[in-house]
Amino acid sequence: MAEDRHDADWPALPLEAWESTCATLHLWTQVVGKIRLKHAPMVNHWWQVTLYVTCRGLTTSPIPCGARAFEIDFDFVDHRLIIRTSDGASETFPLQPCTVADFYAEVTRRLRALGIATHIWTMPSEIADAIPFDKDSQHKFYDAGYAHKFWRTLLQADRLLKAFRSGFIGKVSPVHFFWGSFDLAVTRFSGGPASGVSKGAPNVAAWVMQEAYSHEVSSCGYWPGNGVFGRPAFYAYASPEPAGFAEASPGTPAAFYDRDLGQFLLPYDDVRQATSPDEMVMRFLQATYRAAAANGRWDRAALERRADGPSTNVNGVPDKT
Repeated sequence: MAEDRHDADWPALPLEAWESTCATLHLWTQVVGKIRLKHAPMVNHWWQVTLYVTCRGLTTSPIPCGARAFEIDFDFVDHRLIIRTSDGASETFPLQPCTVADFYAEVTRRLRALGIATHIWTMPSEIADAIPFDKDSQHKFYDAGYAHKFWRTLLQADRLLKAFRSGFIGKVSPVHFFWGSFDLAVTRFSGGPASGVSKGAPNVAAWVMQEAYSHEVSSCGYWPGNGVFGRPAFYAYASPEPAGFAEASPGTPAAFYDRDLGQFLLPYDDVRQATSPDEMVMRFLQATYRAAAANGRWDRAALERRADGPSTNVNGVPDKT
């Protein structure tokens, strides 16, 4: 029986069905992300450490290494990890059930074979009760079918977040995947400074978070289901949160403000079952940004693309912020 449109484009991703794979993949992406962190020069708000969605999975993009460059890709179509260098060399091995310790050892061995010496801090970040990569024999699951579905959801979120991003001409981040929190995100900046956050996360120093939130932001993105909420969802928040933000309309009855998280949430299951998933997500992104910008008194005329400027529609959905 052929998949319907929602199942093909917006596959079901119940956390309970792939939770072990999700936890293992989270740690595998941290291994790769920390390799990028080790080599890449610092960029504001840690933008140099992230991964990016590709037509087959996730990539580091080119990482400088002396006069050479290398990149590491997760391929969730053929289920392989691929390391390529700028001088034409490559190493690859299958993505399949194995411990985090074995994955870490294999990545390290393949990098050495390419002449790339890398020593990283092996303690996972932003994960409570974490086990160092080289000692973790607990996380060892890989369901290829759900890894593929996970990537399919990222692909949908990535294109909508990119369309949303295009309506802003102020400082704005790329659409990128943070391996610490295991989510896809894009962040708009008002231009004003902020005091940052006062504390870190598990195995993350407070100064790291202060750099991340050194300026006023309106941020949004997509979680695949891990974390406190426990279900895949689109999210939006403002930092620092202005008065009135939590009481604003999130653009759709399916979305709500979670006071424990300090974020608006739009459950992914409501999106995938909607008549127009694109329209539901875009309305959510636009409404929550408006709440941050209006209540935070941003200079919207200077920061937003004019209505008569280049079209930022996605599949016919007007991007009027």
